[in-house]
Amino acid sequence: MQIEYVKTYDEMSQKAARSVAQQILLKPESVLGFATGFTPEGMYARLVELYQEGLIDFSKVTTFNLDEYVGLSPDHLQSYHFFMWDRLFGKLNISKEKVYLPDGNVEDVQKSCLIYEEAIQSAGGIDLQVLGIGPNGHIGFNEPGSNSSWTHHINDSGFNSSASSGCHGYYRSIHDRPEVRTSFSG
Repeated sequence: MQIEYVKTYDEMSQKAARSVAQQILLKPESVLGFATGFTPEGMYARLVELYQEGLIDFSKVTTFNLDEYVGLSPDHLQSYHFFMWDRLFGKLNISKEKVYLPDGNVEDVQKSCLIYEEAIQSAGGIDLQVLGIGPNGHIGFNEPGSNSSWTHHINDSGFNSSASSGCHGYYRSIHDRPEVRTSFSG
């Protein structure tokens, strides 16, 4: 792992977008892992710009997202599925069949997590994972000190990550947010 220090959010967004673009240029059929939240929004905007400028092509890329709220349909304005299509995927030439997002609107969430994990393994694993780190050190919906294995799972413990992330400003209060999520842990 390489750690780079930057002075501004814009500089971080530019460098992160450059890293994703380089991965795609080196391996057009890359499997990318994406996160939602405030941290990667600037990077997503820059990736859209790079695509619109004709500098990168997402047609062979496969993506897997980090997390989702349980109980929200993909078209719900507050779902991470909606967030990603609104901010990134809907603005790129990426195939819908190659975009994987956890399904928060299924009856058997645990089984859905296992199927999601199998899909990642079938795709050959993730070549590059984009993560945001929240103010308290959370990654995805995983609080500092939580489970340390990289698997997709149900997360209903702790609510700090949701409270500190602001959930894209979609929720008026933390009490409006779903308390159960699916996420990778690490």
